[in-house]
Amino acid sequence: MLTDYIEAAMRKAKYKLLDKREGFFGEIPGFKGLWANAKSLEACRDELRSVLEDWLIIKLRHNDDDLPVVDGLNLNPKNGKRAKVA
Repeated sequence: MLTDYIEAAMRKAKYKLLDKREGFFGEIPGFKGLWANAKSLEACRDELRSVLEDWLIIKLRHNDDDLPVVDGLNLNPKNGKRAKVA
């Protein structure tokens, strides 16, 4: 389910070409504070995926209950409980 969630979130990503050949900026709408910047579009996508994965690990470990629902995939705890993340 986690892989499906990440893939669904990445499909929603938006990228911008920065001025003066500074590279690319990427973000995923609804994921506050989650963004990436890299010289190439491919590197920006890779960096954005890595940032998303790290962001999810932190959110899940801290039992944050404000994760965006993406394409019907909901990682938020139900009844205050969530599967333990190793």
